[in-house]
Amino acid sequence: MNREKEIYKVTIVGSAGNVALLTFKFIAGVMGHSSAMIADAVHSLSDFITDVIVLAFVHVSAKPQDVSHDYGHGKYETFASFIIGLALLAAATGIIVSGVAKVIDWAGGEQLAAPGWLALVAAVVSIMVKEVLYQYTVRRGKRLDSQAMIANAWHHRSDAFSSIGAALGIGGAILLGNRWTVLDPLASVVVGGILVKVSIDLLRSSMGELTEHSLSSDVEKEIENIIRSFPDVSEPHNLRTRRIGNRIAIEAHVRMEGNTSLTAAHDRATAIEQAIRQRFGQQTHVTIHMEPTR
Repeated sequence: MNREKEIYKVTIVGSAGNVALLTFKFIAGVMGHSSAMIADAVHSLSDFITDVIVLAFVHVSAKPQDVSHDYGHGKYETFASFIIGLALLAAATGIIVSGVAKVIDWAGGEQLAAPGWLALVAAVVSIMVKEVLYQYTVRRGKRLDSQAMIANAWHHRSDAFSSIGAALGIGGAILLGNRWTVLDPLASVVVGGILVKVSIDLLRSSMGELTEHSLSSDVEKEIENIIRSFPDVSEPHNLRTRRIGNRIAIEAHVRMEGNTSLTAAHDRATAIEQAIRQRFGQQTHVTIHMEPTR
């Protein structure tokens, strides 16, 4: 199975789980009078929306390079990760605002409805299902080196985290009585805070790639070491690196003896490029520029 089909398969499995969970959570939240569970259902809805985004953008990012895209279409996948981060941040903000409003109402003397056991059951089921989906998606995302899949996996896990918060709030409100029904909206605020943290991390990562952020210093040192492993070249410099979806692009200047033939210099540059591709993948964009030693 090729990369695109594998991503489709994993994402569709996650989508099916999200549809089942968001339906169950909305019903449980409404029937169980739980704002925390309704907030959790909104999170599952955002998960489903991001699944659709991944499916749409992965198809585009899988296209090979063409006349208008010399480096391929990989950044569409990064753009999908950015949209996922925005969707998660929007959902988190809505959850926090709604929860804070209920807490303010409670502080003003309003009696909040106590959540029911159905809402607690829905939270526990959600925790188990979403953690399974996280493990399934993140492992395949790392194997396929798909940033969008890994981002979507964290969307699954953040949903599990939010369900844990919802379960604690709902359980506390049920077991401690009417005086503590405020625990339910308080749990939804905590859930929202967790989601804000996850969304900011996703946005920071995808923005770095979209704005041509270099690879880590450790990776760049490894590239330089590969170049230095060839005894007839020296002084790797002007190293430029960046990610393009699941691929990376590398440019570097190296020096050889000035009397080296053009054929020999070309063969050495090709050998270096092949060595780098063996380490970072055959789809890696590599350009080695030869210069004479001073």
